[in-house]
Amino acid sequence: MIYVSKPYSTPPLTFKTPLQEKVYRTLDLLGIDYVRVDTDPAITMEDCDTIDSFLGTKMVKTLLVCNRQQTSFYLFVTCGHKPFSTKDFGHSLGISRVSFASEQQMTDLLGTERGAATIFSALLQSSENVRIIIDNEVLSEEFYGCSDSTTTGYMKVRTECIINEFQRYTGRTFRVVELVPSE
Repeated sequence: MIYVSKPYSTPPLTFKTPLQEKVYRTLDLLGIDYVRVDTDPAITMEDCDTIDSFLGTKMVKTLLVCNRQQTSFYLFVTCGHKPFSTKDFGHSLGISRVSFASEQQMTDLLGTERGAATIFSALLQSSENVRIIIDNEVLSEEFYGCSDSTTTGYMKVRTECIINEFQRYTGRTFRVVELVPSE
């Protein structure tokens, strides 16, 4: 079982990455309340189960995928324990074939390492050509549980704040999809 701190409603005293600092500064600027915890490195959804119990929410699963030519990138947000099928994802968006982006592409485009992909990467200019796709099931949750852009910081925010205030602030379009199993 991984270590999880007590919950906080203030930013960390020190920031581990420029994006992490930008996340907390932006949430504070927008007046968006959050509850966060510090953790041991958490990479898998199983690690997130422990975090879920401390925050009283469910972590989303955030993936960076791309087309075969690696010219189109998609940041996909879905429910944490929902199975992901590249075939179903591609089918739902009308893309013939997708695969997971490399760790280097995650770093270059999202400013994160493996296990820390987050919608907050929308704050970075490097992610401006990454399309943000949200599974419609995520919208049914009151809270949005996610990484703060590190593998050692997790938070919960009201889902409506992510979909409304944060999206408006970034000026990014979030496409909501219902994953349709391919035949």
